[in-house]
Amino acid sequence: MTDEELKQDIDNVYEAFLNGTIKVPGKDLCDMSGNQEGRTPDQFTLYNVMLPRVYHPALQGNLYERRCKDIADQLQGGDMHIDYDQILAKRPHSEDAVFAWHQDMAYWPPFTSDISAATCWLAVSDSTEENGCMRFLPGLEKHRQDSHALYLSLKADDSVVPVPIKRGDITVHDERVAHGSGPNLSSGWRKAYVVAFRKAECIAEERSLGFTHSHNDEYNWDVFQQHSK
Repeated sequence: MTDEELKQDIDNVYEAFLNGTIKVPGKDLCDMSGNQEGRTPDQFTLYNVMLPRVYHPALQGNLYERRCKDIADQLQGGDMHIDYDQILAKRPHSEDAVFAWHQDMAYWPPFTSDISAATCWLAVSDSTEENGCMRFLPGLEKHRQDSHALYLSLKADDSVVPVPIKRGDITVHDERVAHGSGPNLSSGWRKAYVVAFRKAECIAEERSLGFTHSHNDEYNWDVFQQHSK
């Protein structure tokens, strides 16, 4: 997206979520750094909003969503629809604003339907190695036995690939790609906006279980992780 397109469709709404003008209920506003206890939202270091398009419906159908729909259909053979969206912002000078290595499948229930996914990650600000850009472990999804793990430990021969991108650019990954991000050691915010696509039948199966990707769901990843043990 161009700077003008971001200003028109994304920037103002994004800031309204960050400053609390748009209210987000319960656990769908949280600090993903693991250090949320005792913090107020203005102290969060890894600021997470689940389902912003639900809490601000004017976001629905924006240019970013429409372009990502085309990309998802091309990559996964069509019939891809928005499953969830997410805002992720790292506060400046935040050493704990780290996303551990993981595969997205670990956050989702086991399914019988086609699980193909395309997760589009938009840089709302420049995303650099200093401020905690996305980084990937290429090929892990094909070779490691502990596939779709919530927390992954690096092995000696793992090759970490950081992917710095400019404001308006995106990365795209599927459900098995191992990824994470480092701390924000810069003096500015690192801002990202995620839209994830899946097949219609998979989304329907999720919803039939009561799973919407809201952290307020009774049926969430804590529950199905326990059931899988």
